[in-house]
Parts: sequence; structure tokens; C-alpha cells
Amino acid sequence: MTKQLAAVHYSITSHDLAAHVFHVTLTITNPDPNGQIVSLPVWIPGSYMVREFARNIIRISAQANGKKIALKKLNKTSWQAAACDVNASLQISYEVYAWDLSVRAAHLDQSHGFFNGTSVFLQVHGQEPLAHVVDIQKPEDASAKTWRIATSLPELKAKRFGFGTYIASDYDDLMDHPVEMGDFALVSFKAHGVPHDFVITGKVPNIDLTRIAKDVQKICETEIAFFEPRTKQAPMDRYVFMTMAVGEGYGGLEHRASTALICNRADLPTKNDTSVSEGYREFLALCSHEYFHTWNVKRIKPAVFANYDLSQENYTSLLWLFEGFTSYYDDLFLRRCGLIDEAAYLKLIEKTVNTVQRGSGRKKQSVADSSFDAWTKYYRQDENSPNAIVSYYAKGSLVALGLDLTIRHETEGKKSLDDVMRALWKKYGKDFYEKAKSGKQQGLGEDEFESLVEQVTGVKIKRFIDKYIKGTEDVPLAKLYVDFAVDVKDQSTAKKASLNVRLSKSGADCKLAHVYEDGAAHRAGLSAGDVLVAFNGLRVTAADAGNGLVNLLAAYSVGETVQVHAFRRDELLTVNVKLQADDVPSLTIALAANQKLAGAKKRPSI
Repeated sequence: MTKQLAAVHYSITSHDLAAHVFHVTLTITNPDPNGQIVSLPVWIPGSYMVREFARNIIRISAQANGKKIALKKLNKTSWQAAACDVNASLQISYEVYAWDLSVRAAHLDQSHGFFNGTSVFLQVHGQEPLAHVVDIQKPEDASAKTWRIATSLPELKAKRFGFGTYIASDYDDLMDHPVEMGDFALVSFKAHGVPHDFVITGKVPNIDLTRIAKDVQKICETEIAFFEPRTKQAPMDRYVFMTMAVGEGYGGLEHRASTALICNRADLPTKNDTSVSEGYREFLALCSHEYFHTWNVKRIKPAVFANYDLSQENYTSLLWLFEGFTSYYDDLFLRRCGLIDEAAYLKLIEKTVNTVQRGSGRKKQSVADSSFDAWTKYYRQDENSPNAIVSYYAKGSLVALGLDLTIRHETEGKKSLDDVMRALWKKYGKDFYEKAKSGKQQGLGEDEFESLVEQVTGVKIKRFIDKYIKGTEDVPLAKLYVDFAVDVKDQSTAKKASLNVRLSKSGADCKLAHVYEDGAAHRAGLSAGDVLVAFNGLRVTAADAGNGLVNLLAAYSVGETVQVHAFRRDELLTVNVKLQADDVPSLTIALAANQKLAGAKKRPSI
């Protein structure tokens, strides 16, 4: 331990919470005598976009043995200290602006503090394998008097939930343990013997922590048993859920022993409400999704992620597997642990199918290409995205479902996608971090999935991959569900007049957010960003945007032409729009009336 502690040390605090600035001091006891190089990552694992975290460093300086030394900026994210005596201790002090209320970066004010290592901890080049010690100091501000800390970082001298020193085994480990500070609500439980802490920051009146713990415990135990059915051994010694409750927000980011979540406070259950609202169900699915990542992507990884390069994009065409399959299992586990019933589960699949089919981008981009282009397309969506891209999350989950049904059908129920996931776990994930210490860790190669599935199940899936993963065809769920006592029907019989647009529901205007390709608005010359002001001489308001123009369109039939006035860049447009049929997909997926069909025995465990 003494040898480790001589390596890399950080101290982080804040002297002015209202300024939203973290003060960090990095101490390097054995700096590179030729001039130590340090840098900040440009992206965070799990969120595939270059975010340039170094842009938030306000000022930075260096000193050795108490004397200031030069610190040269090499590029947008890296600095090099002047050469100093080999026995000198190099200190680099810097300030980080933290005002990004998301799961990806850092945020600090009088109510709480949150940071990911990628936002605040400089990488010491050449010393990444050494242990990294972090002293998290309590802010002196009076509002932080009763603050505690929630993190999955192992304590060194700190007590659980207390300020003090924590330790990571190496720099990669340090990046994987976000920290939440504040007066958070806390509930703890064990899942197959492993301690789990559930932390909620933000005001939620009368929150039912007991119910949250009970429900999330079911999810955790079901997923642990899924990957380790015999031993029920979790891959971590402790796990922490860190949740920020806000007025409006949704998202999560996975880590090896924790997750950072953001949700609407209205979605969390209160003690006087025992119903399962749609919002709470979505929150539980989010917990399920991020927890499943503990295995799938944090330990079972694409080969390119086995050793992250945080200085640039790391391309893979496999996010449909690591995010899409996780999206398939997140809802499935809600059913398997009894939090929703079969009908509700199928409704969730129905919603995903209709969402995917809404955009024509699915006909132009495969989920393999969507995965590879995540850095420039999926994470940088614009007004034309529905017409240009497909989600490797949503369609990826349908690929997983289709593959699961295919395997079950071909093997007469003897094998399933579950067997594939457990094989991936055994081969690539189970001992990932243990192997990393000796440099023997590995990830799934870009073209290895097909052979692994065939080896595990005996089912040849090349045609499936070529059509639905590398190709752009829709997964034929209606056909695949035939033998599983599940009906897929198209209920879009009564076509209503439509502009074929998506409206922005924020602000005081009725603004077009998306104009769907070949729709009525597109053909008339309207574009995303246009503000509708009149419809056949009648004023259009923000209230009309809120109900999707239902009231205005109700008086017209498909094929009628209406005059639309709109503003584009403050210039008035007048266009004649020939209304088309509403092309919003309306497939329904439900259990067949006769559930005792022979094939029902092969139905996925829903």
C-alpha cells in the first residue's frame, strides 16, 4: 500500500459554491524528468461524443518544491510542465467550472456537488497504472455543513459517506466512480448479499424510499442471478445508485460499480400513492438498464473499449449489442421480477416498434452503421435526424428480440438469447478487471458475435445479421411471433388528416421541430424551425402545438388543401398544403386470444 500511495494524489474542494468552481490540486511525487505531460479526457465512456472537458478548466499552474514552474499548453486538452529535478514533487493546481447538470460531467452549487473523474482529474501520462488517491474536502460554505458523500470509490481513510481520502487502483478505475455530495436521501439494501445504496438528490416531497429499495432490489437480484444462476455472485463488492431528481429530465450513465441517473421528481413514488405510474415504470426501466450495463459494456466490452483511449473517438459497430441488447433486457427484467405483467411488457415492445417505424432514417442507416457513427450522428442529432438515422438503442432492442425469437424457434425452445449473454459473460466479462492487471483482458471483436451465437446455440445467423443488423430491413416481428402466441396487428385503419410533422411543445410559438420526409409539410415547402401562425385564416397558438394541431385538423379530410402562414427567420411564408393521411405507426402487440397454442411453450420468459 505504501508503494501505491507514493504515486498520484488529488485534492478536490470548492471555496465558492456560487461560482460553481472545483479547485483541484494534483501532486506527482515522481514526475517525468523530461517534463511531465498531463491531459483531460475529451469523452466519457458510455456517452459517445467528444465533449472537450478541458474547456472547463479556467486556470492552471504548476510548481515544484514550492517554486512556480512553466506549464506549456500542447493542444486543446494537454499541458507539459517544465523539466524539474527527479526528486522534486510536482504540484499542478487548477480550477474547473462545473455547471452541467447531467450525468456526463460536473455540477456544483449550494444544493449539491457532482463530478465524474473525466471532468476534474488530469491524466498523468506514464503513471496511469499506479494507484490514484483522492482527498475529497468538505466545502467551507455554510450550506455544505451537513453534506455527505456518495460514491463507489473505495475508502482509504474516509468513513462511508464521509469526506476524506478515497483510492482507485489506476487511472481507468478513477474515471469509473462518480461522486455525489449533498444532503441526499439514502436507502440501502442487499442484493444476494451485496450492499447497495440508493441516493436521491433534489427535493421529492414524501418520497417512498422503502418502495424504491424493494422494487430495485428485485431488479438487481434478478439480473445477478441471470448472469450467475448457480452462484448468484455479483461482479462488485458494493453498488451505488446516484439519482438527481429535477423538474424535467431523464437519463443515466453506467459505471463499473455505480450509476448516475437523472429523472423527473414526479416520476418517483410517494408514500400516499401505491400505483405504478408510467413515469415510475420508466424510472425502474432506467435503473434496470444501467444496472445491466454492469455486465454488458462495463465488463463484456467491444475489443476497442478494452483499453479506452480517452483522447479521441473509439469507433465500434457493436453498440446495437451493448446498448440495444441492454435496452431489450431492461424492460424484460421488469417482467421477470414481477414488477409488470405480460400485457404491460408487450405494450412496451409495441411502443418501441412504433417509435422505430416512425422515422424513414431506419431505411437508410443500419444499426451497425448507427453504432459506428454515434460520435457524429446519434449524439449530435438535429431537425433532420428522423429522416436520416436509426437508433441503435431502439432498433437494437428489436434486433435482440428478433434474435431471441429466432433462436427459440430454431432450437424448439432449448436455447435463447439468454444463453448467448451468459456465454459472452463467461468468455469476455467475468474476470475482465482481474485480467486487466496482467494486460490479458480482451473484448468482443467486431466480427466475432456471429460465430459465438452459432457455437452456443447451433443456429446460423448470418442472414439475420446481413438483413437486420448490417442491413436496413425491419425486424419481422409479426412473422417471428407467430409460433409464440403473440399477435402483431396494424390498427391504423382510420386515417386522419395530418401535416406529417413533429411540433415543439416549448415556448410561446407553434414551431415545427421535425418535418417528416415526403409528408404534407415537406411537399408544401415547410421546414423544421418554421413557426406556424395561421391555418386557413385562423390563428395558430402554442396551445395548438401542445395538442398536435388536433383541433385545427379535425375539420379537414385527407386530400384537402389548406393555406398555411408561417414565419421563417421573421419573414412571412404563405404555402398551400395538401393534407396527407397521418402516417404515425399504430401496430399493436398482445397475447393471442388462445394462449394455449403449442408454440406458447417457446415464448420468451415474459
